[in-house]
Amino acid sequence: MTTVAERKVIGKRATKVDALDRVTGKAVFGADFAMPGTLHGKVLRSPHPHAIIKKIDYSKALAVPGVKAVVTSADFPIAGAGTAGGELLINISDLRRLVVAEDKALFAGHPIAAVAATNPHIAEQALDLIQVDYEVLPPVENAIQGMQPQAPLLDSNRYTQSLGEKSSKPSNIATIHHLERGDVDKAFQECNVVIERRYETQMVHQGYIEPQACSALVDADGKITVWTTSQGSFNVKGQLVALLQLPQNMVKVVPLEIGGGFGGKIIVMLETLAVMLSKKSGRPVKMVMSREEVLKATGPGSPTYIKLKTGVKGDRLYAVEGEFIYDAGAFPGSPVGAGLNVALGPYKVENMRVKGYDVVTNKPRVQAYRAPGGTPAAYAMESQVDLMAEAMDMDPVEFRLRNGVQEGDLMANNQPFNRIGLKEVLERVKSHPSWNIPINGKYRGRGVASGFWTGAQLTSSAQVQVNADGTLSLMTGAVDLTGTRTTMQQICAEEFGVTPDKVHVSVGDTESVGYTDVSGGSRITYSMGTAVNRASQDAIAQMKQRAANQLKVNAEDIEFADGWFRVKGDPEKEVSFLELARTSRRGDGPIIGKGVVSKLAPAPEFAAHVVDVEVDPETGKVNVLNYTAFQDVGFAVNPTQVEGQMQGGASQGIGWALTEEYVWDKGILRNATLLDYRMPTALDLPMINTEIIEVPASDGPYGVRGVGEVPIVPPAGALANAVAKATGVRLYQLPMSPERVLKALRDKAKDKA
Repeated sequence: MTTVAERKVIGKRATKVDALDRVTGKAVFGADFAMPGTLHGKVLRSPHPHAIIKKIDYSKALAVPGVKAVVTSADFPIAGAGTAGGELLINISDLRRLVVAEDKALFAGHPIAAVAATNPHIAEQALDLIQVDYEVLPPVENAIQGMQPQAPLLDSNRYTQSLGEKSSKPSNIATIHHLERGDVDKAFQECNVVIERRYETQMVHQGYIEPQACSALVDADGKITVWTTSQGSFNVKGQLVALLQLPQNMVKVVPLEIGGGFGGKIIVMLETLAVMLSKKSGRPVKMVMSREEVLKATGPGSPTYIKLKTGVKGDRLYAVEGEFIYDAGAFPGSPVGAGLNVALGPYKVENMRVKGYDVVTNKPRVQAYRAPGGTPAAYAMESQVDLMAEAMDMDPVEFRLRNGVQEGDLMANNQPFNRIGLKEVLERVKSHPSWNIPINGKYRGRGVASGFWTGAQLTSSAQVQVNADGTLSLMTGAVDLTGTRTTMQQICAEEFGVTPDKVHVSVGDTESVGYTDVSGGSRITYSMGTAVNRASQDAIAQMKQRAANQLKVNAEDIEFADGWFRVKGDPEKEVSFLELARTSRRGDGPIIGKGVVSKLAPAPEFAAHVVDVEVDPETGKVNVLNYTAFQDVGFAVNPTQVEGQMQGGASQGIGWALTEEYVWDKGILRNATLLDYRMPTALDLPMINTEIIEVPASDGPYGVRGVGEVPIVPPAGALANAVAKATGVRLYQLPMSPERVLKALRDKAKDKA
């Protein structure tokens, strides 16, 4: 393993290994993949947000020439026990009902049936001929309504779980989370500043470019192969095995290129339907969602209602009390638990009492979205922090520094932090021009916010083969969402002391490489990078043994550097890497190194963002003038890609803060197009500046931390604080759209009058 001073490949800027394939169109995405005889699958979706399904008649659809199969919930086996997913989990029984409705449609867009036909137009025509008899029920439109005792029940068998106990009556509240320490009531009495506010955020979508797409083939012997654009091949396999009640060796999942995911492509949406259509028709089936389906029927980010009460004693954040209500959509499993941890993560709090509510409503079931649950929670908490700093006439960065966590301090869940870099991040902000250069002009303001993410670890597997010509073939089990093949190439090249072009990286299917968890949670460079390091070291150890055999010494007497295996203390005795590589096709056989990681220590991530805005008082439009993202990345294996992650997360957070929201009308989504669902474009964003801070993580070979999640956490809070400075008005609801900002300005003017 190389030292910091010796590193020649990692830590350097490198071109993405898949760049040429993507720009030339060679890369195969879900919609590109097809086999001879492929049928096209389409889904019939409920027009109602809440309805009993009394009868489904698809006889007319099946009679259409070219239609080869129709499936409904009646074709699926009864779901077993257990859970599935990645950062957010869902019960298998709920997943089965999410994939295709059973007795009730629980959101507008809920799959009711699926058709496979010789072309997509025939399949669409057949959908119109399926007759469904609905009994329409009143919808639960939001989490606050859903919590009321008189609210319609989505599931009469759902009871609230709280502190290990179950409620006596059915409820739309699935779970209540509790976090508490200290004497909160007494602490508030001792505070010199106490602030209590309510915050609200809307449902938003991840906004990935590529819609969900997959193909499936069930062979004559029942063996299933699925080609899909998912964030985890083994994750898809596990869900299919559980839903279809099959042995593991009967399902193979092949990853295709993926055009973005951000947490939204973890739960199977089309794969199970495609498998059942293939089984019925005896032919391969391909399914691709439309953009309208993506927005209506996949897994957006959770809307929230948050109430926070915070108190300061002296200059310390001394007490926090909160209520976090997260809308899970049609089935439980919102990111409320993570939200609690993220909100309080950057701060030492001796006394706290917070509750989190996971509530079901008649909306699409939420999925993970980049630091799931973190953005709305941080928006509320970072707004509170600025309000407290303002009440104390203290610089908001200085307040965050004095109250920021360090190694050994407790997270909200009472787990101690290992090595972290929040202090270093805030010190960089404090001394940086983006914070210190004066901002001049009316209706201009500057805001800052901190962000935290725990970082996932989970299981990763990799294997590296030394080829006879000295090149290396590296295979991982991790779907490449963000250019991680490039990072893995760099790590492997570093360990072997070769140039990156000598390493070819591929992502294996579920029968070619060891089990690997989902690509998400900021875990791939951290966890998979460690697996690649271990695989490389395993292969090098095998080569050391071969060198020792040739040089007549023990393996522990061999050292490897600069392409040579040498005897320690006797450098004249040596054998080259290339010479040993050639032995892989002779008597000694192949050299294949394996690396598996399953129990790394947490590598928490911290960030802080500074933003300057100008608000147009005539329209309420917020213009982002300058933006700087600061982040502790542990160690930047490829600074270019790290910067891209920081900029991408900030861009999505800006959209969440200023423009993006689902618009509902009695449970019906009214803006299910990218014309009406307003994601920011290059015209809406300034150049996002990045400041990389490197405080090595406690575990792993390089001190790497994940970087992909935490950049989306601070933007909403930073922008809310900037808008408050610019206008003298604080907004407690996202997005801070022109309409909401203008209304706030006019309300302020009325109050003055």
